[in-house]
Amino acid sequence: MIDRINNIKKKYKRDYPKDIITKNNDTHPVKINNGILIEKERNINLLAKCQVLVVGGGPAGLSAALAADRAGADVILVERYGCFGGVITTVGMETLAWYRYEGTIDCEGIGIEMERIAKSMGGTINWAYNNSQCLDADYFKIVADKLILESNIRPLLHCLATNVIMENNIIKGIIVESKSGRQAIISDITIDCTGDADIAYLSGARFRKTNVKDSLAVTTVFGCSGVDKQKFKNYTDKKKATYADWGDDWNQNTNENNKNLLSPYLGEEFSKAKDEGIVSENANTFNGSWSSVTDAGEATNLNLVHMHGYDCTDVNDLTMAEMEGRAQTMEAIKALKCVVPGFENAKLRTFGMTLGTRDSRKIIGKYCLTKNDVMDEARFTDSIGIFPEFIDGYSILTLPTSGRYFQIPYGCIVSDVDNLLVAGRCCAGDRISHAAMRNMMACTVTGQGAGVAASIAVKTKTSTHNVDIKKVQEELIKQKVRIW
Repeated sequence: MIDRINNIKKKYKRDYPKDIITKNNDTHPVKINNGILIEKERNINLLAKCQVLVVGGGPAGLSAALAADRAGADVILVERYGCFGGVITTVGMETLAWYRYEGTIDCEGIGIEMERIAKSMGGTINWAYNNSQCLDADYFKIVADKLILESNIRPLLHCLATNVIMENNIIKGIIVESKSGRQAIISDITIDCTGDADIAYLSGARFRKTNVKDSLAVTTVFGCSGVDKQKFKNYTDKKKATYADWGDDWNQNTNENNKNLLSPYLGEEFSKAKDEGIVSENANTFNGSWSSVTDAGEATNLNLVHMHGYDCTDVNDLTMAEMEGRAQTMEAIKALKCVVPGFENAKLRTFGMTLGTRDSRKIIGKYCLTKNDVMDEARFTDSIGIFPEFIDGYSILTLPTSGRYFQIPYGCIVSDVDNLLVAGRCCAGDRISHAAMRNMMACTVTGQGAGVAASIAVKTKTSTHNVDIKKVQEELIKQKVRIW
């Protein structure tokens, strides 16, 4: 990996003066004229050109970039934070897939590969109650770097997409802002893996947004140190929490078989803390899951603080949610210390780098997935992958113990803007299909499908609206994706 980094550094090598006193002569201040803000016209420097541009470096973006690269395209991957991995590394959600109870037929492809590589590098431990892997969120940054550095992908971190370049309803690239200023990236095809359909939104593509009062909660994920692992294990082994215990804002309608499955759930403990006056009656709803506790006594993924009524695309709401989430976390830790055996000496270890969000924009695609599609084993001639019948959200929980699965159509990642594909949780569908497709492993499926489709479109000199789906499917099978 170091050799690969050195090779990349050579491309960017520059001669810098030892000391410099200067000023920026290319400023473009916004002026006020009679109360109206006016920004003067300006030239934008070209940062790079590529065949396939992927915006967003989470599970969907990583999968899209790797798939496009493996299919022979010249790829740039843009990420606004300082690491790749998305919700895993920036929020701290440490499972790509926690649903693998007995009987699951899972997807295949880059998502599974990422788990396997993380495990081989010592970056996972077994999940508590089934055959799933818990990722080490910080270590996954190294896993993502390894995948990128072993490919021909050109990575760009600390780069925020702020606008798009359009011509005749065809996307031609994006405008980014960074420490290097305002610059342009020109691309043949762009893949939106931002999670919130930011690029689709900026390009004028149609989208839908669930009313905030009906949206899934946002979460502040945190970690604690000082946990007595054995004492906590003894407690959870004795308690044997199941999905029948899920309640409050996690109240799930599920079948009897699912209800009896063991689950790493904490809920009644917080009700007890409220009853005993340990936390305020006005404290937000505390309940949810833990995923692992290390031998060093670190509970690294506590998904327990959920807040409703926030719009994930509103900067004011995001600001207040971040601050409320941290305040609520301190209340949650106070409760854990008093009522959960093993947490008596626990203290705050980490917050996620950013808020965990579940629900925002979804494109109106060539095809929009439905509740019936994900619950009734839908089949599509333009399938780009499969996903198990796993639905988690809007008071529905279906765990894939029956071996049932549905196919994911290419149409759900095709926006009405040509040469713009949209992968990840913002792909097209209704609310219940979103409860399936928002899961990170599902995001890797749409990401890989989008990456391959983009590469095939470039190679065959066509567009994302007209690409030959048979050629896309042939390449996906070559990349060991199960599409039927």
